[in-house]
Amino acid sequence: MNATSRLLAAATAASALLAGCAHAPVGPDYVPPVPLSFAQSASAGTFRSAGGNAADTTLPPHWWRLYDDRPLDALVTQALEHNTDLRQAVANLERDQALATEVHGNERPTVAASGGPSFGHVSGLSLLQRDDEPPSRGTYSAGVSLSYQLDLFGQLRRAIEAAEAGTGAAQAALDLVRVSVAGGVAHAYAQACSSGYRLRAAQASVRLQEEAIRLSDRLQQAGKVGEIDIARAQGQLEQLRAALPPLRAQRQGALYRLATLTGAAPRDFPAAVAACEQPPRLAGLLPVGDGAALLRRRPDVRQAERSLAVATARIGVATADLYPKVSLGLSASSAGFLAGIGNRETLSYSLGPLINWTLSNTGVARARIAQAEAATRVAAARFDGIVLTALREVETALDVYAHELERHAALSAARDQSAIVARQARTLYVNGKTAQLEALDAERTLAASEAALATSAALLAEDQVAVFMALGGGWEADEVLVNAVH
Repeated sequence: MNATSRLLAAATAASALLAGCAHAPVGPDYVPPVPLSFAQSASAGTFRSAGGNAADTTLPPHWWRLYDDRPLDALVTQALEHNTDLRQAVANLERDQALATEVHGNERPTVAASGGPSFGHVSGLSLLQRDDEPPSRGTYSAGVSLSYQLDLFGQLRRAIEAAEAGTGAAQAALDLVRVSVAGGVAHAYAQACSSGYRLRAAQASVRLQEEAIRLSDRLQQAGKVGEIDIARAQGQLEQLRAALPPLRAQRQGALYRLATLTGAAPRDFPAAVAACEQPPRLAGLLPVGDGAALLRRRPDVRQAERSLAVATARIGVATADLYPKVSLGLSASSAGFLAGIGNRETLSYSLGPLINWTLSNTGVARARIAQAEAATRVAAARFDGIVLTALREVETALDVYAHELERHAALSAARDQSAIVARQARTLYVNGKTAQLEALDAERTLAASEAALATSAALLAEDQVAVFMALGGGWEADEVLVNAVH
């Protein structure tokens, strides 16, 4: 057996011996948290506020397609491809994945090699040979070293656990941004269309009031109404006109949000949406599922759970500092004159462990353990809080939606009655049985009812989007969209 073979055999034997002495990873093993008992019981069935307005069917991944609205679907797709927040989240995920790869790299031994030739001669005086000039010679040196840290107490294993859990948290954060982007686009789209709808109703009220003023002017000239009636009508007209600028600003703001959400400049807003006057709305029951499905689906709950796993693993990383660190080193080299390269007398090697153990100041390590344990308690409390917040947000969104449905039904009934009155007043006016001003008043009442109903329809559209956003759907992106963001 030559020297190299004996060296490798010794290294293998030493590694096996020390690996056999490996200790179970120090620190607590991670156990996935169970939501608080009252939160768990609350999430066991359907939502309290669902009532008869929602179904316990599973929320589809791309919930915005339930509206069967092609412009909306196209805008969401564009946003998931070009949104700047999504690009940041993807980069954060890639960074954490690279970090996990780096930590995994510590499982493998570190190998370094060096070498190089040289040519020259030494001074005769340095050899105490004043009148002699040593000949010039070629020399060389070459070496290789191997270092391997033995994970006897599991510090590296805990670090790998923390890195992998961190990658999972970054993935959940990316999914959370997808939910926010899809919901933001749907909300801005609904607001733009709702503003157009409300603006149309408000403009109809303005036109009717202008017609009423023209009629009042003719009646004043005939001596049938006084100046106070004209002034009152003019004041009502200005109030109606005052409602138009905020609606235009609201619509324009929604268009600007759509542009930035889709990765475009505000001035490049979708022109087709600017003409939209019909807000998207689902007529049937909303598919909301149950609380248990909600907690499995919401990315922020998953992110909090993965963050808790990171904090738990870091306790083990900190605890391992109380124990010795053992590294196995192996080096081999050859040096001498070029003429003797490869000769046995030019070879050298060394093999042995390096033990590093800080004994004098364990208080620092124990303080780090206490910090890690406190961070774990923070992460656990944050997880419980996010679970409760998720349930609250869904219940609140469903409750607001249910009450707005009741309000919308009442306003719809009021509009229908106003339409009957306006139709009858118009008939009476045509038959000469009532004054034109009275018929016009009925038309103005109908227009006011239409405006109130339009406002309610706008709120319903936004409330539906709020429910879907609270449910946490929309992060299950198509593969083509994931590749596009990259």
